[in-house]
Order: sequence, then C-alpha cells, then structure tokens
Amino acid sequence: MVIALRKAIATIVLLISPIIVGATERPNVVLVLMDNFGYGEVGVYGGGVMRGAPTPNIDSIAAQGLQLTNFNVEAECTPSRAALLTGRYGIRTRQRLDSPPRGVWYGITQWEVTLAELLSEQDYATGIFGKWHLGDTEGRYPTGQGFDEWMGIPRSSDRAFWPDSNSFQSGSHPDAKFAHVMTGKRGEKPVEREVYDRAKRATIDRDITDHTLDFIERQATAKTPFFAFVTYTQTHEPVDPHPDFYGSTGNGSFADVLAQTDAYVGDLLAKLDELDLSNNTIFIFTSDNGREGVPRSFGFTGPWRSGMFSPYEGSLRVPFLVKWPGKIPEKRVSNEMVHQLDVFPTIAQFAGVAVPVDRTIDGVDQSQFFMGATDRSARESLVIYIGNTLFGAKWRNWKILLREMDEESYAIREMAYPSVYNLIVDPKEEVPELNYLNDTWVDFPLYQVIEDHEASLVEDPQLPIGD
Repeated sequence: MVIALRKAIATIVLLISPIIVGATERPNVVLVLMDNFGYGEVGVYGGGVMRGAPTPNIDSIAAQGLQLTNFNVEAECTPSRAALLTGRYGIRTRQRLDSPPRGVWYGITQWEVTLAELLSEQDYATGIFGKWHLGDTEGRYPTGQGFDEWMGIPRSSDRAFWPDSNSFQSGSHPDAKFAHVMTGKRGEKPVEREVYDRAKRATIDRDITDHTLDFIERQATAKTPFFAFVTYTQTHEPVDPHPDFYGSTGNGSFADVLAQTDAYVGDLLAKLDELDLSNNTIFIFTSDNGREGVPRSFGFTGPWRSGMFSPYEGSLRVPFLVKWPGKIPEKRVSNEMVHQLDVFPTIAQFAGVAVPVDRTIDGVDQSQFFMGATDRSARESLVIYIGNTLFGAKWRNWKILLREMDEESYAIREMAYPSVYNLIVDPKEEVPELNYLNDTWVDFPLYQVIEDHEASLVEDPQLPIGD
C-alpha cells in the first residue's frame, strides 16, 4: 500500500510538472558505467598507452564534449549505483523501519524513483544491459524499477570465481549459490540463463555490447527516444579478457580488458553514427567507484590516494566524459566539483521532465554548466560515507575526515581531531595539517556541510518508510 501510494505521488508530480523539451527534441541517453574502474585508466586521464592500451574511442568523447577532473561518486558499488539512478545519497535509499539500512538487505526500495522510471513517464524506452546490484528479490530487479528490459547479472562479478573453485561448498547457505546471467522484461519475472563462471565472465561484456546495439537499432526503427544504461562488469575482479582480446596488447589481462572496453565503446559510438543518432544522443562514460583495493587488482587511480571502499580521492574520483553535439561544447576540461547525484536531475532537465518533489533530492541540475552557459558548477560540497558511517565532507578544494582508514587492513581510525586536507596543495592527502594553521576558518564551512546533511536526513519525508 505504501509503495503504491509513493509511486502514485511520484507519477502525479511528473504529470503536473511543466515539460521543458518538446517531444520531437527529446535526446536519447547512453550511460556507460564501468565497475571498479580507476581515474587513471583512460588516455585523457593519463592512462591509455601508459596503461598498456590506447583508448582512442573513449578519448573521442572528451574531444567532442566535456571532461570532468573532479567528478565524485560514493565509495562502493551498491550505494554508488543507487545514487546515480535516484539522485539521492545511498544512505537514504536503503532505509527501513525495522532494521539498519545495510546488511543482508541491500539495494534500493521499490518506493524510490529511478532515472528509468522518470524517463518512462515521457515514453522513453529503457534498457539496462549488465550489472544491476540494487536488489534481487521480487519487484526489485531492474524490470521492477523502471526498465523495460534487462540482460545481465543481479549482483557482483566476484561470484564468477565460485563455479570454478575446488573449495566451494554447495548447500552451505541458501544464498551461497552460483550466479546466473539473467534476462527480463517489464511485468515479467526475470529468467536465469547461463551460469556466471569464469568462461562467461570473459565474454559477458561482449554480450552486453551486442544487446545494447540491438536495443538501439530497435528504438531507432520505432523512432522512440531511449535510455540505454550500459553497466559493464569490467574492471571488477576477476579481470578476464574476452578470448578475442586475450594477449592482444602483450601487457597482461588488465591492458587487454582496457583495449576490449575501448573497442566496445567504439561499437556503441559507431552504431549511433550509423543510425544518424549521434547529434541527438547524450553519451556518458563514467565509473561507479575507483579501483579495487585488493592487492591482486592492478587498477590505477592516477594521482589520487587509495582505491574503492576508502574515504580518499582514489575511491571517490572517477572519469566522467559526456558529449551531446551542438549542445555541450567540445574539448572542454573542468575541475569544478560534480557528483554522480547530479546526473539524475541533469538528465531530467535535458529530457524535459521534472524530478519528484515528495522527497529530498541531493543531486543538483548541472545542465547550464554542462552546456557551457556558466563555467561554475552548481555544486560546491558533498558528504562522504563508507557503508552507513559518515566519514567526512568536501567543500570547494577542502576536505575534512572525521575518520581515517588503514588502506591495507581497512581498519577505521577514529580521530581525536579531524584531518583537514587542501586537495589543491596536497592532492594525495599525505599531510593533513599542511597549510592548515593558516586556514582554520575552513572548519566552519566544512562542518556546516555535515550539519546540513544530517539535518536533511531528519527532515526527509521519505525516511523512514519501510521496504
């Protein structure tokens, strides 16, 4: 009843809100999301050739659009994907009355409004191809959260290790079972397909690309605006290249996968050109969080410290490239602060649909900034969570951490006095007091960001509401 009521309210909000873009002008959206993919992998971010594989296709997005060097995300897969799709911090989207918002229960509730649901209200065709990781029970698969169709995996790629492991113990727990590739359509129960083992892990990103190409072709034929959410499974462990790319670079599996990813992105870009859709398509390339933190991972975070699941910049800053020919200026690079939360209201503005007003939206509309009408981002602050724990905040080029983390053991250190970093002066976050005694005034805006956020949790009409 509660879920139905919330959905009804959201629908009413969307229907009565003014539409900004005419039906014939509505842009298509292709959003490519990598998995545990560091800031420094792509050529235009200092990677590419230096990482053993040039990335000309991904780099071309920057040449034709906007490159952000201060694009921020949440520190792990599930809250990051929740934030991207709802415009709300992950801490909001996993609340319920009878238990903490994290644990065995994870993902997003049915009463959240996703970007797919928002665009569906404007008759967009919506498809997700790849990893979901936001719920795998009835009503919480992607086809229950606004997507018309899905092909991919419900959780994470580390489960690909299990079928090939000689230590896996079947029957140890009802949830400890082999993952399967799944397919589904809106209104139908998703179906399990092939077991997601190491062999399938190596080929699934090719399958994701092919399903996306088919989806785009079908919508072009139907002349229907579309949202294609392309959630590649690389470079999450295990980093297994497709047989066609295995050994192709001579620089190991990670470089092979980087070359593979660039080729697949090139396929998507070429298909849009072939169908004469490029000029009316917003194309985004980004990642859910920085590289994996485990020693066996060879991901690269560029100049930033640490990797995913930490409060440091190597976890929070990832590539973000966006192009929309004729609307977003070419060859623009900006270090203005943007958060993945902002994608939700910005795409909504581009598509001519209003965001819900019955809940707190943490994202801000960056459409004017993206289109070059202003050089300044609409955002100057954000908060930092690891799981459900508030670690700190950023304001302009300053960062405060109430807690620090050991990067090898992941042990959390409670600080008697918080660390404050100037990310321009000390981008690697090595000396917390560097120049700080000259700038103790920065405590006030930094703590204000935290206080405002905590107050917003109390005031959010959606919290708590149950599952």
